[in-house]
Amino acid sequence: MAMQPRERVPYSAIVDRPALKLPGGARVAVWTIVNLEVWDIGKPMARQVLPAPTGQVLSPDVPNWSWHEYGMRVGVWRFFKLYEKLGIAPTLSVNARVVEDYERVAAQAREAGWEFMGHSWEQGPIHKEPDQRAMIHRSMDRLETFTGKRPVGWLGPGLTQTWETPELLAEAGVQYIGDWVYDDEPTTIHTDRGPLVTLPYTVELNDIPMMIVQHHESDYLLKRAIDQFDRLYEEGAERAKILSIAIHPYISGQPHRIRYLEAFYDHVAQKTGVLHWNGVQLLDWYRAEQARLGL
Repeated sequence: MAMQPRERVPYSAIVDRPALKLPGGARVAVWTIVNLEVWDIGKPMARQVLPAPTGQVLSPDVPNWSWHEYGMRVGVWRFFKLYEKLGIAPTLSVNARVVEDYERVAAQAREAGWEFMGHSWEQGPIHKEPDQRAMIHRSMDRLETFTGKRPVGWLGPGLTQTWETPELLAEAGVQYIGDWVYDDEPTTIHTDRGPLVTLPYTVELNDIPMMIVQHHESDYLLKRAIDQFDRLYEEGAERAKILSIAIHPYISGQPHRIRYLEAFYDHVAQKTGVLHWNGVQLLDWYRAEQARLGL
């Protein structure tokens, strides 16, 4: 019998919980997630910036495949330059096939000390995987071989899961997931293979919904990100807050958008009490806080 969300984690109002605290009196931990994907041109594209003319399905879908390819050839290098300048090592949500199809990009992230987080083998919904268990193990094993360290985090493509995904992830050694975007704080969910921690990934500060689904202008990312940060920074005086921002090189790595991503980090840098952490650091901190609070 499939386990329902309420069976995995009870409802909890944030105001009823003991306050989590960041070290050194910090208010906000900023979690930057860069998403790298492989779009197989022999399959339907993960998303489209240019709809097919007269609604006819394209195969091969050259324009949309090329749009994504731009991110791996050009856009991602703007990200590397930005985060090197800032001294930030983001979490890399990465299709494991990236290390084969785009080894140059994956090696650059590895050398820069970015955290690798599992993101399926290639871009496509989990529900379409003929053997989900095999795909998860293949992905985790390949990333471990490439980086020398087994990933502890996982994000489903498009945040997709099936009823059994949490058990399969725990079985493969995953310790935290980003698919359950229901809270400002980490939580622990139950699986038959042991607990999983949920970290507060985002569909709100995410360039796919903002730019590709909702079609906002390029500078909207900056406005929304600043508004999000300022409110969380204010609330962070009483309890720890996590701000996650999720970006893709074929979107935020475009010349007309990158300046607004840079400007967001400039705004954050004006405040004290801000940490830039990856998923592993957030996981370790949350577990330590649970122990401190006796939870």
